[in-house]
Formats: sequence, C-alpha cells, structure tokens
Amino acid sequence: MTGASRVSAATVQIRHRPLTRSPILSWALRIGTAAALAIDAAVHAYNAPGYDDAQVTLSQGNLFRIEAGVACAVALLVLVWPRRSTWIAALLVAASALGAVLLYRYVDVGSLGPLPNMYENTWQVPGKVLSAWAEGAAVVLAGLGLLVHRKHPVMERLLPIGNKT
Repeated sequence: MTGASRVSAATVQIRHRPLTRSPILSWALRIGTAAALAIDAAVHAYNAPGYDDAQVTLSQGNLFRIEAGVACAVALLVLVWPRRSTWIAALLVAASALGAVLLYRYVDVGSLGPLPNMYENTWQVPGKVLSAWAEGAAVVLAGLGLLVHRKHPVMERLLPIGNKT
C-alpha cells in the first residue's frame, strides 16, 4: 500500500448533512394527516347535536364541537405551517380522540369532574368506526410527519430521503 492510499481515522472528516425532505413525501404526509383530522372533525360535528344535554354546561355534544374545531384548526396548521410543534399538536389531537373513543367504548368510566359519562358500548353510532380509523391514521401519519420534519443526524441514516452522495 502506498502512503497516498492509506487514510487514518484522524484525517477522515465525518460530515452530518441535514435531512433533506422530499417535497412529495412532505406533502403526502401533510395532506393525509389533514384529511384524517378533517374526517374526525366532520364526524364529531355531525354527531354533536345528538349528544346535547340542556341540563349540563359541558355536554358531550359540546365536547364533540370542541373536538371538531380543534381538529379543523390543527388540520389547517399542518397544511400551511408544517413545523415540529404543529406535528406534535396533530399527534396529540388524534391520539386523544382515538384514546377517548376506545376508552369510552370498552370501559364505563362514569362522569369525571365536569365531563359527562360518555360510555357507549357500541360501534353502531353513525361515523364512529370511520372516525376511529381516521384518528388512528392521523396518529400514524402525524408521527411520521414529526419524524420526517425533524432535523437530527440519526434520522438522516434512518430516512435518507433526497440525500445526495
């Protein structure tokens, strides 16, 4: 071996390139997450009047309206401002909605403080299954969006999207 072909570890510089995102992947995750959140919002807004209770300030119908509004707002944020905080918000909204529908489907929690008893041991409510699937999809897509839009050297090795050698 010649001296020119030998390279010592001290002379090799390891460069970490920032993760360059594929615009197609970014838009696919953004549109998919927003669509899933929009489905969740539409189902909650549609079903809200059936859960109104005039005797209670914070009825299940009002909670459904709040969920629909927050899901719409976060869906729009994901589309127009895809930052780490936006992806975290999308993940939290979708996960909390999915967790609530699963909890109140299988467990009779009762009323918790100002929250009414929302136990409903059926999947027969119009849109309930669709909403649960959309929430699950939003959790997955928002989680992937959070990973892809994160700048971290480890992610570069796991998702070498668009890196030029």
